[in-house]
Amino acid sequence: MSNVLEVNHPVIDIYLTTLREKTTSTAAFRRAMATIGNILAYHALSSLPLKEFEIETPVQKTKGLTPASDVIVIPILRAGLSLVDGIINFIPEAKVGHIGVYRDEETHEPVNYYHNLPAGIENGYTLVVDPMLATGGSGSHAVKFLKESGAKNIRFVALIAAPEGIKRLQEDHPDVPIITAAIDEKLNNQAYIVPGLGDAGDRYFGTT
Repeated sequence: MSNVLEVNHPVIDIYLTTLREKTTSTAAFRRAMATIGNILAYHALSSLPLKEFEIETPVQKTKGLTPASDVIVIPILRAGLSLVDGIINFIPEAKVGHIGVYRDEETHEPVNYYHNLPAGIENGYTLVVDPMLATGGSGSHAVKFLKESGAKNIRFVALIAAPEGIKRLQEDHPDVPIITAAIDEKLNNQAYIVPGLGDAGDRYFGTT
């Protein structure tokens, strides 16, 4: 799959096991999400543009580096919030916006019910965050909305992705890289990722 990075790492394998296990406690689930979120942020920010400025060490003056644009994290509510802590722990200066999306029962199309975007998104380095890229409908809708709002440099970060969701996002937004910890087998009849981990939002917030 072009423009898709599946991050292979032993630490991810360990914590994905924790997330998939149905008896994992809410606290352990949250810790695992934060750890993987941190690793995904490392890879998602690999192309972050930097600019030079002068600093002074105890020995001499030298060059320093700082982000050339704002890092903006946009979780798709509510499950996307589960990955935010891990990402902003990696880059604390990141701005965080929010997009809330629901599916219309008649048209079956995604609809915004809430959005709050930081200033400067036009020039930002934007990470759209959702733990489960399943059908790709909400993800594609969120990316489209961000582009219409002026965002240009966008990446999609998912904990687990289904081939169907990747295909949809790539067809609709071939310019948007996808960074994920695992590409699973498929979607079942209820559009849950198989083997997946169930409802990430419910498990993270303890509402199962």
